[in-house]
Amino acid sequence: MTGTQAPDFCIPDSEGEEYCLKDFAGKWLVLYFYPRDNTPGCTMEARAFSDAVDEFAALGAEIVGVSADSEASHQKFTTKQGLRFRLLSDQNHDAIAAYKVWKDSMLLKGIERSTFLITPDGHIAAVWRKVKVLSHVDEVKETLRELTGSVG
Repeated sequence: MTGTQAPDFCIPDSEGEEYCLKDFAGKWLVLYFYPRDNTPGCTMEARAFSDAVDEFAALGAEIVGVSADSEASHQKFTTKQGLRFRLLSDQNHDAIAAYKVWKDSMLLKGIERSTFLITPDGHIAAVWRKVKVLSHVDEVKETLRELTGSVG
């Protein structure tokens, strides 16, 4: 997928406002998919991204999380955790299918924790699959720094 045009999507945020890939044009997009709101790994990952929002913004990037949870669930999760970025609700699995993050195997039935770094012109610059939460945000920041030529 790296180097290809990122699949389009149009899905609502926790307030019901629809966002599409084109709405993020002109800036880097950290699009991460996670299994469920309010679970230990997903909470840890969301909080780590939230803590790094300013660092990503300084690199010209916006963070967006996607799961199949409802808008109401996202609203509660965002409020409870004090998240500082947008969560999108993909209950119909449109983006989940387009980015091929749904897994249906003996080991996993659900969303495979994955992150896509998308360029300002909508191409996939980097992909992380089967994400390990503890070091992931730093890995994404480092890759973004390398791609933007920033020193960090």
